[in-house]
Amino acid sequence: MNRYLAVMLGGAVGSVARYAISLAIMGRYTGPFPIATFLINVTGSFLIGFAMTLIPGRAAPYLRPLLVTGVLGGYTTFSAFEWESYSSSRGIALLYIAASVVIGFAACWSGALLARYLTR
Repeated sequence: MNRYLAVMLGGAVGSVARYAISLAIMGRYTGPFPIATFLINVTGSFLIGFAMTLIPGRAAPYLRPLLVTGVLGGYTTFSAFEWESYSSSRGIALLYIAASVVIGFAACWSGALLARYLTR
């Protein structure tokens, strides 16, 4: 399989997953904090840390492009994060940005740590 095709197919899967999960969350939450994108980006950060640690780049030449660049790249959404930050009140925007960066990093680190633990 061509790597570009792997990224394209993975991106389609990740984008549809993001859309479906976002609709499900927003159907239950009506507050001012953009919780759907926040939760999607945090879980995506965890999965990226996990996958990049667990999947060897050279041994699986199509798996990283498919799962990380494609699925998780389509699943996480930096552009929505930027727009929601811009269009929120100043207090919500600052909370959202700080929480996304700090918790997103912690999630990525946790995913990598879990992958290392599982491969010992």
